[in-house]
Amino acid sequence: MFKLLKNGHCFTPGDAGKKDILVAYGTICRMEDWIGEDNLWDVEVFDCSGKIVCPGLIDQHVHIVGGGGEEGPVSRIPEIMLGDIISAGVTTLVGVLGVDDITRNIAGLLAKARAIEAEGPSTYIYTGSYGIPTATLTGKVISDITLIDKIIGVGEVAISDYRSSHPDMQMLKSLAYEARVGGLLGAKAGVVHIHVGDGFKGLTPLTDMLEDSDFPMEMFVPTHLNRSKKLFEQAVEYAAKGGNIDLTAGESSEKGYSIPDAMEMLIGRGVDMQKVTLSSDGNGSMPSGQGDSTGVGKMVQLLNDVRACIVEKKLDVGTVLQTVTSNVARILKLYPKKGILSVGSDADILVLDEKDLSLDTLFIKGSPFIKQGNIIKKGRYEG
Repeated sequence: MFKLLKNGHCFTPGDAGKKDILVAYGTICRMEDWIGEDNLWDVEVFDCSGKIVCPGLIDQHVHIVGGGGEEGPVSRIPEIMLGDIISAGVTTLVGVLGVDDITRNIAGLLAKARAIEAEGPSTYIYTGSYGIPTATLTGKVISDITLIDKIIGVGEVAISDYRSSHPDMQMLKSLAYEARVGGLLGAKAGVVHIHVGDGFKGLTPLTDMLEDSDFPMEMFVPTHLNRSKKLFEQAVEYAAKGGNIDLTAGESSEKGYSIPDAMEMLIGRGVDMQKVTLSSDGNGSMPSGQGDSTGVGKMVQLLNDVRACIVEKKLDVGTVLQTVTSNVARILKLYPKKGILSVGSDADILVLDEKDLSLDTLFIKGSPFIKQGNIIKKGRYEG
């Protein structure tokens, strides 16, 4: 029944020092300087000495039904497996559709999200796809968000990309209206998650729309903002005005900035780091030189980039961790159930080696999925 994590250096994601954490029924029920085990029955103790204990990562951009397809049917990427998710230290993720809403659809995305959650991780999805009018399940974005439990917003709507429908201001306003009101009616975040491509306008379609409307800035999450140096400069200005900016893991430094480089610059420029999030674009197609040898983006790159920020760049641990935990949870209105180590929060806990930040143990709702670096729970179709 009980799991007791002892002697770990806890980041909640802020530095809380050494704490013991007691887990019961999938929830953190105590978090104190010292918790004895003598008065507990049926307790499993995990010695976290020499370890960092933090919230499980939240990845808000994953192609769970597969990305790709732009080189024909043979380039369609398969659905993601549980091992890819937990190896990245991810305990909560959001599925996106992407450019292909012809051979894939929102019904399939929803079914896959339910399948992943049945195996452990918490899942949500965005309705929609690159184009406008966008893919939906019920026929309207507003009713998808209002009525379907796992749909928390709309995405991955594309701007400044040759594959987008080049939405004008009114089209973006109409989409934002449906997301906003759907969020209000369904008690959801009502997020508009925006793919920003390599086009010359960059963030301008979004900023122009915001200047000509009354929508709250915090409901928009533009992503891939480290893909080019010009776009990154726009992102810095956008964050300075109070906007959320999302950086993509695995980006090369040829045209843009890697996450470690981008994070270092953002901190150096005094950007409010509570406005910054990181995501993997996992299981999507990646340009040559990114992802794995098959051109598939890997979720684990998110953890790798977080590790590089802390180990190589020597950035503050709590500042980095918040970009993949509490910041995301607040934007998606999952906080404080998710994204924090606190009494009453879900026991989604990531344990890392304090020296090199290698993944040691991963708990999802209090159940261990990785122990001492070894996966102990596999998905239904994993060998």
